[in-house]
Amino acid sequence: MSGAVPAAAPSLSESTDQRGRRLVQVEGCWKLQRLAPELQHIDERLGRIARGGEARWDLQGIEAIDHAGAALLRRAWLQAGSPEVLTRPEHEPLFRRIEAARASPLPSARKRLPPWLVPGVWVLHVLGHLHGFVVLVGLVAMDIARALARPWKAPWREISANLYRTGAQALAITALVGFLIGVVLSFLSSNQLKLFGADLFIVNILGVSIIRELGPVLAAILVAGRSGSSMTAQLGVMRVTQELDAMSVMGIPQMYRLVMPKVVALAIGLPLLILWTDAVALLGGMVAAQAELGLSMLFFIDTLPAVVPIANLYLGIGKGVVFGVLIALLACHYGLRIRPNTESLGAGTTSSVVTAITMVILVDAVFAVLFRDVGLGF
Repeated sequence: MSGAVPAAAPSLSESTDQRGRRLVQVEGCWKLQRLAPELQHIDERLGRIARGGEARWDLQGIEAIDHAGAALLRRAWLQAGSPEVLTRPEHEPLFRRIEAARASPLPSARKRLPPWLVPGVWVLHVLGHLHGFVVLVGLVAMDIARALARPWKAPWREISANLYRTGAQALAITALVGFLIGVVLSFLSSNQLKLFGADLFIVNILGVSIIRELGPVLAAILVAGRSGSSMTAQLGVMRVTQELDAMSVMGIPQMYRLVMPKVVALAIGLPLLILWTDAVALLGGMVAAQAELGLSMLFFIDTLPAVVPIANLYLGIGKGVVFGVLIALLACHYGLRIRPNTESLGAGTTSSVVTAITMVILVDAVFAVLFRDVGLGF
């Protein structure tokens, strides 16, 4: 069995045609693999031919050629200023592609704005986000009103699925973090209270701090990082894979099927997660208090309702509803603004989480100021 015939080596020859003009004949295989062993020699030879001036180039003797060989030859005949080039018909598309690539304009470099315009651009960027967020809030409110008007046509399955993903699947992580926070807070407080003989006040400190502040904020931050990023990424991937466009073509309302169920589910699920986090954090605090101060868990449970007004629990649950709606709206807002590329997907998810956590802390500060006289009278 005979082997394949090896490709002929690339060759260049100069002669004179019938009209006395200089003729450059190119033959052999002009693929990169065949050119590599003698690339420097061929490049020097092409340079000498190009410096010789105008000539006719006959490339019909080329057996095979790729982009590397075509680029070398094209550069040489352009440097020589040769207007006449003969090629095989099957090689012409390759040279045309190289010509088209050379003719296409390079992307212009982004001009840096003057320093005095940067604040204005940032303000316009923030206003654009604010406008889009307000529009989203209005559309979601209309969808909720539509669902309440026709509850038998509401997307209950989507709401249930989102409630399971954002609520039930987050029980483990919120319990772990809540328990550890309760242990740490109780342990540090116990060390200080023992100095003044005020061991019993550990119930007041843990009850108010966890039920009123730490429980809601901690659960909201965990949900913003876990579920908020998931919502943004889901909508972003649907944008990248053109599923959102397909829904629009089929007449499926995106807000009603995708955004509104997430908002409703998180508005229901986050208050329940806050109750769960409060309970587990108080359990951790009771364990540490019994170990450090010798206070029994039964005493802690009996004393807690007497020293912590029930208004703190209502305030924490109310925060949960507001935080849940805010996190879901911000996640969907950034998810719908993602452009169909992976870079925008990563940037949008990061911005969603950072903005949601920041807004949770800001809104909690507003609650602290507005309700500073609620639930603190012992």
